[in-house]
Amino acid sequence: MPNQYGAHEGSVLAQARWKRPDSFALQNGLEVVVIPDHRTPVVTQTIWYKVGCADEPSGKSGLAHFLEHLMFKGTSKHPPGEFAQALLRVGGYQNAFTGTDCTSYFQQMPREQLGKMLEFEADRMTNLVLKDQDVLSERDVVLEELNMGVANNPGARLIEQMLAALYLNHPYGRLIIGWRHEIEKLGREDALGFYKRFYAPNNAILIVAGDVEAGAIRPLVQTSFGGIPPQPRIPAERLRPQEPTPAAPRTVTLADPRVEQPVLHRYYLVPSARTAVAGESPVLDVLAQLMGGGINSYLYRALVIDKKIASGASASYEPTALDSSLLTVSVTPEPGIEFEQIENAIDGVIAGIAQDPARTEDIELVKTRLLAQAIYAQDDQVKLAAWYGSRLTAGLSIDEILGWPDGIRQVSAAQVLAAAGKWLDKKRSVTGYLVKEPTQRRAEGR
Repeated sequence: MPNQYGAHEGSVLAQARWKRPDSFALQNGLEVVVIPDHRTPVVTQTIWYKVGCADEPSGKSGLAHFLEHLMFKGTSKHPPGEFAQALLRVGGYQNAFTGTDCTSYFQQMPREQLGKMLEFEADRMTNLVLKDQDVLSERDVVLEELNMGVANNPGARLIEQMLAALYLNHPYGRLIIGWRHEIEKLGREDALGFYKRFYAPNNAILIVAGDVEAGAIRPLVQTSFGGIPPQPRIPAERLRPQEPTPAAPRTVTLADPRVEQPVLHRYYLVPSARTAVAGESPVLDVLAQLMGGGINSYLYRALVIDKKIASGASASYEPTALDSSLLTVSVTPEPGIEFEQIENAIDGVIAGIAQDPARTEDIELVKTRLLAQAIYAQDDQVKLAAWYGSRLTAGLSIDEILGWPDGIRQVSAAQVLAAAGKWLDKKRSVTGYLVKEPTQRRAEGR
């Protein structure tokens, strides 16, 4: 019988097999992954540095993100804006982002422009020029981004406080953008020191997706990047402080007069794909989807459809972290519903999953949905490059990435039950409440 995607379940499960991308490495340590896609004469170039906010020196939060901004300021060969203008003239575009474990820069362009854009990207790996006035003005830009995205956003402030409460020892406990009082002190020497320390070919992965073949672009990559020396200070293993065994559930309440809709979040500390034992990460993928992956999920059915105490309920799992990761639950209560009632309902759903095996048809539908989403992602070069880049920089191998569909197929109801009992323990969680704070009335006569 066709499923909700208009395809037979078996066909979707069978199609989720990916062709292995080509890969090679230069002598200076640069890893290169090539993902051919010849449907259109377009190519996406992405470079992934194995450094993110969790790698920042103590007291320098936000430095990785700050440097990402500064990487667009020009080099000794190319003045500010030249890279962007070259892309604009050929109808391409570029962007960048910083994560907890990586920093990525990407461009999409006509395939014949790849050699030129590789040269631009290689140049700013080693020849960045930073002027004091540019650094200070960009720091103001970052501080305004912090104002808009966090300080003036009660929902983001709650997430900030929840992460700080969940991660007692690990640097994942701070937002990527950093803490205001530390950003305000970042300067040119901080940025240049971080740049020289981490931006090197032996700390980077170049991923090219699109109308290309590895044999054709290898000389281009060698010409652009081959002469850049490796950084000998890059460690063989990225070591961060790790979390102690959680001992107690925590709660965070953030009240703000700007809140129009109360929200409840719960974050569980769980393994990532890299830190989990074999086969465990796909189980967490299935568990999160079963709990809150759409209108057929158990949380949505229980809280929104059956009990009618919430207008929305979802859950998600993020496997791509170098260290531990999160399984999150989010619920929007209906007006007049207390958080205690919402929590009791969430706990009831989790207890049910942990005590009785889920129906086989529910498990199979979830697996089909996950595999179908992965198939559809291959239609987008940027998403496909990000699929590999985010996982490779989180310590997974190409073989492990390619093995994900089979891992999903093998998940059983018994494994989901066991994972719910093991990982969805309230001691491993922080529950956050976003509430409206009443504005204080002025005293009479004033």
